[in-house]
Amino acid sequence: MKKELVIEWKHIGKDVGNTCERFQETGMTLAAVLAEISTLLEMEGISVRMVETVLENDAVAESNSLLFNGVPIEELLEGIEVITTPCSCSCETCEGGAECRTLRYNGEEYETIPPELIGRAAAKALELE
Repeated sequence: MKKELVIEWKHIGKDVGNTCERFQETGMTLAAVLAEISTLLEMEGISVRMVETVLENDAVAESNSLLFNGVPIEELLEGIEVITTPCSCSCETCEGGAECRTLRYNGEEYETIPPELIGRAAAKALELE
């Protein structure tokens, strides 16, 4: 039976071009990571699929989250804490001092999810790490 890695990216906005700037960056980073790892994983018999879930504009707390086979990144990688930070983006949702989802890991805060955390979470979800 072929294994599958499904990465779900949840964000507000109609699409990647109409969401908060920090969420756009996560979407672009995710696409780049998938482009890198898809061929390697498929050679190992693992199919890779990305699902983009567009949330309502009032779901800012859920926005910019990644789930790996249904498990949030913060549950896969030990030491990640979900916090919110003020957003200075000029999108409709973030105007007026919105607080957007941010990850804190090893003392650093990440408004966009970095490629190394995406790669580690994918490996962990597939039990390769």
